[in-house]
Amino acid sequence: MNREFGTFESLEEARAFFRQDRFATDAGMVIEEMQPGRAICSFVIDGRHQNAQGGVMGGAIFTLIDFAYAVAASAMHRPTVAMQSSVSYLSAARKGKLTAVAECRKDGRTSCIYNVNVTDEDGRDIAQGVMTGFKLNGTEK
Repeated sequence: MNREFGTFESLEEARAFFRQDRFATDAGMVIEEMQPGRAICSFVIDGRHQNAQGGVMGGAIFTLIDFAYAVAASAMHRPTVAMQSSVSYLSAARKGKLTAVAECRKDGRTSCIYNVNVTDEDGRDIAQGVMTGFKLNGTEK
């Protein structure tokens, strides 16, 4: 395991791997930073993210949370999949850039828990997620 990037050899290798995560990447989500157990991902809000009221669709925010979790968890253990998620929407986001920071809270033998916080470019709290993951091949870390 690479100490800086975990299961990936570099940030570029992780970005290449996650280009296959088409729903997130087609929605403009990018990996800003990554290390084992922690990732920062973002997207710039545009028309495809907006709901009928002009705010950002909850599903777009959830996708950012899920994507940041997947990057952080995959840097510690591949393959890991989400088995439970909880999201609280805290403030409406309308424009600019949203950033999600995912951090590992528990890294067990077969499961993991990540907290993911989403803020806008002004630093306002937009959403908070808790993701529980399952390590598909069991005992490896």
